[in-house]
Amino acid sequence: MRTREMSRLMKLTANLTSVQRAVLLMHLRVRDERSRALAIVEQRTAAVPGCPRCAATQVVRNGQAHGLQRYKCRSCCVTFNASTGTPLARLRYRERWLAQCAALREGLSVRKAAAELEVHRSTAFRWRHRFLRCPAKVKDLAMRGIVEADETYVLESFKGQRRALAEAGRPSRHRGGKARKRGLSREQIPILVLRTRTGQTADFVLPAAPDKAAVQAVLACAAGQTGCGLRRSPLSPTNPGPCSQAGSLQLAPIAGSVMTALPFTL
Repeated sequence: MRTREMSRLMKLTANLTSVQRAVLLMHLRVRDERSRALAIVEQRTAAVPGCPRCAATQVVRNGQAHGLQRYKCRSCCVTFNASTGTPLARLRYRERWLAQCAALREGLSVRKAAAELEVHRSTAFRWRHRFLRCPAKVKDLAMRGIVEADETYVLESFKGQRRALAEAGRPSRHRGGKARKRGLSREQIPILVLRTRTGQTADFVLPAAPDKAAVQAVLACAAGQTGCGLRRSPLSPTNPGPCSQAGSLQLAPIAGSVMTALPFTL
């Protein structure tokens, strides 16, 4: 907007009523929140934008759409933007994305998040899973130095999987429930978390009642050796694949963890 047009607009605001002024402020606040969210998303392609289809880096700018810069790949002629191929693709209400991040940070329930964002419960539920896909994929494939390890156990859940529940041969639980056996059993799914002193973190889902071989497989993968074959935590069920880097690993088990009960050498 030119300076003359801006001055004319500022003069018109003097004639606004209190209700109109509140509506204008709300509109400006929404636009500001949307611009902040889109600026964070566009940081993904700020350096060297790559084609999400063929991974080519020979791309050119191709206008803008919905506030995002569009690009065109010279190799496959596909157009894309910074959100293409991400969990945020085709997600609406961009002015509420930062508020959704704040709801996840505060640990709000789906109902409270829906009331805070002024959306339906199903929308808040879908947004939660969309936003959790991004941090779930950020894993360290190789660790070096001193690594601390500890485990946690969660009940095996077949929510929404009636066929798998029937094959397991047990009745459904209501609101969490309890295991049929006390202590550790095959109903408890162990999740092993590894963290270095420098902040590198990785997590793995171990088989029920893990043995020495299962723990050694985790450490081999964390050290950068190939043939891990274990999958990530439930937030990221994809297989991490073989690690390509090599490194050294020293284990510092936390007291009371499964690692102290399974001595090994790597």
